[in-house]
Amino acid sequence: MQQKPWFDKECVDFLDQRKQAKMQWIQDPSRSNVDNLNNIRCNASRHFRNKKKAYLKAKIEELETNSKVNNVTDLYRGINDFNKGYHPRTIIVKDE
Repeated sequence: MQQKPWFDKECVDFLDQRKQAKMQWIQDPSRSNVDNLNNIRCNASRHFRNKKKAYLKAKIEELETNSKVNNVTDLYRGINDFNKGYHPRTIIVKDE
């Protein structure tokens, strides 16, 4: 799984909590465990959605400031990161 830049320790805790609730539901499929699992899934999804939204908002603001400052190189690098995903620059040296 590729690590997302907005994915932090708090998100890992939500994943662990969701995994434990699922294991508890598998061992004892009672109604209370189903409700508990659904609540934890909902909270985890909401948390992930909010983290991603905050990250994207910060990136867009950064691109906006690059646009206003006429920092064209960083502006287009940021736009291409959105479109194509991040790829590190490769420098190739040819032997002649």
